[in-house]
Amino acid sequence: MALKLYNTLTRSLQEFKPADGDTVRMYSCGPTVYNFVHIGNLRTFTFQDILRRYLGHEGWKLRHVMNITDVDDKIIANAMAAGQTIQEYTAKYRKAFEEDCAAVRLETPEKITPATEYIPQMIDLIKKIEAKGCTYESDGSTYFRIAGFEDYGKLSRIDAKGMKAGARVDNDEYEKDNARDFALWKGAKPGEPAWDSPFGPGRPGWHIECSAMAVAELGDTFDIHTGGVDLTFPHHENEIAQSEAASGKPFVRFWVHGEHLLVEGQKMSKSLGNFYTLRDLLAKGYSAASIRYLLSTTPHRKQLNFTFDGLRGAQAAIERLRNFKRRLETEQFPEGASAAAAERATRAIREFEAGLDDDLNTAQAVAALFEYVRDVNSAIDTGEFRQDDAAEAGRALAVFDSIFDVLNPDSGTAATTDGDPAGSARPSGEEIEALIAKRAEARKSRDFALADQIRDEVQARGVVLEDTRAGVSWHYADQ
Repeated sequence: MALKLYNTLTRSLQEFKPADGDTVRMYSCGPTVYNFVHIGNLRTFTFQDILRRYLGHEGWKLRHVMNITDVDDKIIANAMAAGQTIQEYTAKYRKAFEEDCAAVRLETPEKITPATEYIPQMIDLIKKIEAKGCTYESDGSTYFRIAGFEDYGKLSRIDAKGMKAGARVDNDEYEKDNARDFALWKGAKPGEPAWDSPFGPGRPGWHIECSAMAVAELGDTFDIHTGGVDLTFPHHENEIAQSEAASGKPFVRFWVHGEHLLVEGQKMSKSLGNFYTLRDLLAKGYSAASIRYLLSTTPHRKQLNFTFDGLRGAQAAIERLRNFKRRLETEQFPEGASAAAAERATRAIREFEAGLDDDLNTAQAVAALFEYVRDVNSAIDTGEFRQDDAAEAGRALAVFDSIFDVLNPDSGTAATTDGDPAGSARPSGEEIEALIAKRAEARKSRDFALADQIRDEVQARGVVLEDTRAGVSWHYADQ
């Protein structure tokens, strides 16, 4: 099979290959660093991580660029209220974003581009748009005239024909489904940061930032642009308009969007008390791996209903996989190899890949893995499994984990909240898994005193361990 992705631009499932047949050039809308990222943001970043990992698995090279929006309306308002420069204000949240990405094991893109480092490129792009007759000035700001771009609305399917002439919007974000001329360059206001430009002192609009950074790093036309579905209009629509107006070339070949996230069936909001950051969930004792698993195993084009039962189920699923891995590594099997083992592993990998080839159907891919785990556990229980078969099973697990990355405990990447540990005295899932692995090694070495000491330590911290035939399972004593 071949990887097929749903392209928002064409409203169809299309086979994907990089334009040059070698390197995937991909741009992802990153965070606006005015606060900690919430789990809805993380859902989008996680699907982007699954995509980039699978593109690499397919054998293609990657040139993945992500922006950091470090100047916009919200940032300026918050920085001014805090009595800080935008650099001082955003530094904390950019660092927090990097910590959160590390905690949920997101691979770092090949290039991360803060907007304020690309002001000259933004000015140059606006000059090109101006030369094409698609701009006008009003009240010290420069606007994009959408009536001058014939294809406006081709991504979001919004109808711009009925727009009132001269209607424009100054805010970086707006929610109404009606088109407006938008600001490319905002004239300076008292107390706001400003840069010199041919259009007068001011700062860039939000939309021009992504276009300028993407074109500077990836060229006028590139392969994939990702982001949340909420960015389709106006942000991505405006990116297309200004970029294609300037270059006269197609901006992006594939637009790949991730769906919204609900929390317990409701839209996430602070007013409902269901607004969560990664740090909030870690502080409640949930593991970063279980959060990653839950965010990634619902396909990106399906709405995810994020629940705490789902989080506990995610942790249980990871435990089953880790127990299976430990069983392969620690249990003694009869010598030799089973003729069916290699075929069974190869078939599982093929079915796993078939799921991901189908528009990153992560649910189908994970189901293929669990079916394989059940088959192998059954073979072990009946004595069919042999010592050399463990390598084949390990091969299948390695393919899975190269994409989902939840099998190996890592207690060194927990995020923090305002300098305080994210967790309480209760250990995180990663810490527990690390202690279980350490205990297993002690038992394997017949150091039963150390094994008992580790068990007592874990139980003293509110965790219940259960030794089963398939391995060790655990849960918090209050869950």
